[in-house]
Amino acid sequence: QVQLVESGGGLVQAGGSLRLSCAASGRSFSSYVMGWFRQAPGKEREFVAALTLSWGGSNTYYVDSVKGRFTISRDNAKNTVYLQMNSLKPEDTAVYYCAAAQSPYALRRSGDYDYWGQGTQVTVSS
Repeated sequence: QVQLVESGGGLVQAGGSLRLSCAASGRSFSSYVMGWFRQAPGKEREFVAALTLSWGGSNTYYVDSVKGRFTISRDNAKNTVYLQMNSLKPEDTAVYYCAAAQSPYALRRSGDYDYWGQGTQVTVSS
């Protein structure tokens, strides 16, 4: 069982930055694929970024709309995954969710993830 707790959301002006954190409890954190999703009002939950496992390290994946602006990373010693968000835009406004997957093949589909945090609100004003 894994519990995920997000933090770091808030209100920021367009062009600003925020760093979201997701603290995980439970064992074998380093063996999980970690992802970030977001859901804006009236919209479906959307994949944002994922950090998968590979020999000798990990691979990162992003939705096109955040490439070059967002960076996902993890600190296995702290059981924490981060989402650094720069050059924020009003369209980034959403509730952001952290997720963990046991399957090494998990990536963009929310159904592939086994555990979810409660979400943290990010609001970007214009």
